[in-house]
Amino acid sequence: MNTTDFWSLIDGARSDADATANDRYDAFASVLVDRLAATSNQTIFEFRQIFEQLHSAVYRWDMWAAAYLIGGGCSDDAFMDFRAGLIAQGQDWYERAAASPDALANHPDVIVAAADGLVEALFNEPVNYAASYAYERINGDEDHCSFYDDYDQFLGSQPERGPSDMGEGFDFDDNAEMHTRLSNLARLFKP
Repeated sequence: MNTTDFWSLIDGARSDADATANDRYDAFASVLVDRLAATSNQTIFEFRQIFEQLHSAVYRWDMWAAAYLIGGGCSDDAFMDFRAGLIAQGQDWYERAAASPDALANHPDVIVAAADGLVEALFNEPVNYAASYAYERINGDEDHCSFYDDYDQFLGSQPERGPSDMGEGFDFDDNAEMHTRLSNLARLFKP
């Protein structure tokens, strides 16, 4: 699997989930697991590797601030779910947000969430575990232990990637700072 295949898999799962369910976020994770489980262990590991690279690339303060606004707060765990949900939005939205998290103010789900006072638009925890769930389905690994052991073996001697540069930190509770750094999102969530 390469990056193009990865995004094709994401887009296909999004299309199927959008067409079949009321709760697109849960449906997306389920369809993604189904699609991954129809492949091989190798493909699942390659998917996970690309997922981790994309997930790590947006581990930044400005992205966390966007998640904080959209989610009405955002813990460490919730930020993992937000980044997974961002990947689930597909390559276009991922790249737009990676270039400028404030671009998420134009995402339809974010607009609806702001208007309706909903929290956690774009947060999608199960996507974090899609690879391990698919591996479990193929191999009967109910506790996910062998997935992570086997995935580590797959990675082998590849250099371990450290945390990315998160950029400049700032106070998410400072309204003026949030309006300066994420003006469009702040207008939606902290008028």
